[in-house]
Amino acid sequence: MSIGHSFIELGSVDSTNNYAMAQVHAGMASHGAMFFAHDQWAGKGQRGKRWTSTPGENIILSTVLEPANLPIIQQFALSAAVALACHDLFSRYAGAADTAIKWPNDLYWRDRKAGGILIENSFKGDQWAYAIAGTGININQTLFPETARNPVSLRQITGQSFDAPALARELGTFLELRYQELIQGNAGDLLRQYNDRLYRRDQPVRLKKDQAVFSTVVKGVTPTGELITQDVLERHFSFGEVEWVL
Repeated sequence: MSIGHSFIELGSVDSTNNYAMAQVHAGMASHGAMFFAHDQWAGKGQRGKRWTSTPGENIILSTVLEPANLPIIQQFALSAAVALACHDLFSRYAGAADTAIKWPNDLYWRDRKAGGILIENSFKGDQWAYAIAGTGININQTLFPETARNPVSLRQITGQSFDAPALARELGTFLELRYQELIQGNAGDLLRQYNDRLYRRDQPVRLKKDQAVFSTVVKGVTPTGELITQDVLERHFSFGEVEWVL
């Protein structure tokens, strides 16, 4: 079945990823099911951070994927496919020139964060059982908590209000297209496109590792998801090894 064949709107949940996972475990959801929440009061971000969103204003969405025929070494390829789908949607309205994917899994407009991705995988032995792709994208929100780091929404960019559930369904269409690219063996092309849209590529950035902040130039991302940078040396960083200093 294609992604989006089932689109469930929820009033309020702790986390759409948690809800989707529970539905899979209960045998109530299969590949392509999408769960959209108008309110999420315990949203999960990367590295244990919280994803906060004003009720009713944004895309809060989790999609069930069953990539059983993909090798589990393609976890980053799946992440890249989801990130590209989010970029496809957002750039359609905000402009491709200003929309980028910030390694490893954030959606950026210029130097401001427009969204984030959290994929939670489950494996059976050396096979993929399922993946829950959580996506949060700022659509109509204009007031953000002080703790939010450089946020931006589609409404702030365009001056227009949008139908968030309709955009979530549209995201499902882009997810299906990108997922088909992946399962048809085009992981290399997806990586190339991911790198083409990479935030600050070929530009100097400041990164923090442990307590040390250093300057380097972003060069790209490897098939396994390592960030490549160049200064006096070419460096490779795994997810969680460094933080951006913006």
